[in-house]
Amino acid sequence: MRALKDFVADFHCAFAERIEQAGAVLLGKTNSPVMGFRGTCDNPLFGPARNPFDPARNSGGSSGGSAAAVADGLLPLAEGTDGGGSIRIPAFWCGVYGYNKASFGRVPIFTGPNAFGGTAPFLFEGPITRTVEDATLALTALAGYHPRDPYSLDERVDFTAATKRSVQGWKIAYSPNFDVFPVDRRVAAVVAEAVRAFEEAGAHVEEVRVGIERPQRELSDLWCRLIMPTNVQAFETFKAGGLDLLQDHRGDFPEEYLRWIETGYRMSALDFCNDQAARSEIYHAIQGVLNDYDLLITPTLACLPVENATDGNTMGPGEVESEQVDRLIGWCLTYPINFSGHPAASIPAGLAEGLPVGMQIVGRRYADGDVLAASAAFERLRPWQDSYRICADRPL
Repeated sequence: MRALKDFVADFHCAFAERIEQAGAVLLGKTNSPVMGFRGTCDNPLFGPARNPFDPARNSGGSSGGSAAAVADGLLPLAEGTDGGGSIRIPAFWCGVYGYNKASFGRVPIFTGPNAFGGTAPFLFEGPITRTVEDATLALTALAGYHPRDPYSLDERVDFTAATKRSVQGWKIAYSPNFDVFPVDRRVAAVVAEAVRAFEEAGAHVEEVRVGIERPQRELSDLWCRLIMPTNVQAFETFKAGGLDLLQDHRGDFPEEYLRWIETGYRMSALDFCNDQAARSEIYHAIQGVLNDYDLLITPTLACLPVENATDGNTMGPGEVESEQVDRLIGWCLTYPINFSGHPAASIPAGLAEGLPVGMQIVGRRYADGDVLAASAAFERLRPWQDSYRICADRPL
């Protein structure tokens, strides 16, 4: 945002700290939306992050600059921060692999003055890469206990071994729409075909109903409310440091965001507890499926990349297959996993009209290796590296 264009944090996030310790070279920051509060990547300061497959379209957000840089071959690895899909969303639209959601606690995350702030919804840091192998290398470097994160797991794991495992005999649940989301028929067709690769690898795939009862519009509002306390605290922290963003720089914020931050300031403790109860329904539904299956597969998003706006305020579609959705995040099948905390990745599933389509792979809690094993098995059967020629061959 414009008010913070010269702001420089005086500490590293866990990702930057550990990836540098492992020998990586940090190059800089990439584009994101204001406060990370939407599934697209655009802002009034830098404009939209453009999709390497079609620069007229958006990269997805919030970690959209990261995904675009990886898809375009500028970097082999980039960081993403995920509170509702902010790695998986741009991974879908940019045709890259996004393991942005390790099991909660697997990769430490710092949430400012509130060390316990990363749980509602679950917040994550993770890698965006072109290959599953690169993601496993990053996760191996990132995982493990950190004293600044009270939820971090005291366990170091070499995830590279997971890529050699077979999925022979696995039971895989496939939900084409997470029960309640409208999904663009072009996306649905690509994912329905892609999921069959697991049958070729010897797994049993079965279409299931997850058990989600609340309408998708109610769920997207629930996510927006749940993440507001973290946003409110961020404003109050800046205010305590002498920078009143809402008072002095209100014009930097999109109207859609201002509406929700005002809701956040009005929320009561009872409102928050009621939302946690609603969120628990989603956790129990997903957990119920994974009690009987090794993995749950869904489309990552409901739509193909949208065209960029010219005012710094690109949003997602307001309607998918004739059903209204929230333009900020209602077309994302990612945020229910931030309610639940299960490990998840978005993997390139194919192309529709020359644009990438992503498939979401969800595993049991703490079974990150299963998600990586399935991802590697899919990559062997449906390699996607040739798709980057679309990016490399575009006119500059």
